[in-house]
Amino acid sequence: MLATIQYNSRKLQVDLAQPLDISIPMRASKSNVNAWYINEPTIESVKFDDDVISVAEGAAVNFNTINFNPHAHGTHTECVGHITKEFHSINQNLKQFFFLAEVVTVAPEALDGDTVISKAQLQFALGNKKRDAIVIRTIPNTTDKHSRQYSNTNWTYLKEDAVAFLVKKGIKHLLIDLPSVDKEEDGGELRAHKAFWDFDGKLRKDATITEFIYVPNNVDDGEYFLNLQIAPFENDATPSKPILYKIIEQ
Repeated sequence: MLATIQYNSRKLQVDLAQPLDISIPMRASKSNVNAWYINEPTIESVKFDDDVISVAEGAAVNFNTINFNPHAHGTHTECVGHITKEFHSINQNLKQFFFLAEVVTVAPEALDGDTVISKAQLQFALGNKKRDAIVIRTIPNTTDKHSRQYSNTNWTYLKEDAVAFLVKKGIKHLLIDLPSVDKEEDGGELRAHKAFWDFDGKLRKDATITEFIYVPNNVDDGEYFLNLQIAPFENDATPSKPILYKIIEQ
């Protein structure tokens, strides 16, 4: 299922039958990936009095209620409404879903007891490339990212000037395999979020941050088309399913 995409002056070909899913599925389990000090998500059959609405319990259908937090329980995409007093919905602000993306792998650097992603690292990874989106894979890149419990771990974060560099490069969509682009405990400063959305200037309402992705090791660094799929929640953030398509050389 080959598709040819006209992107600016380039014609790029992708195979739509070869999607590369970089989302982390949500499970009703204590081993579900988690952050921000809350319990695991739940998926439970609805109960009416003594009746459990589940085929296994004799009902005609399965009818489950799901309780989760998009920021804590898996791959999610957020807009500037995450940090504003005013309500901004990801469903209203994200209106385009295909982007030219660059996958980069970064080994976090030690800094004052933390681990960070620096401006110099992103400059080296992107060079002169012009992209709509960047997909950041951190190493070590082990499959336990699907189940890691991140609360109170002081995870890796992006330095403010690294994010400012991405904005200057024209990156509108930032995807990363961490719970947040910011430090776990930063006193509410949220420097990376604010830099990315130009919080003190003209808000970049069409820019998004996607966190808690997982890029398998068999996905090479390089150029891809990104299909950023979201659920239509009128909220600052929503569960999402980013899909990469390798660009076929012509």
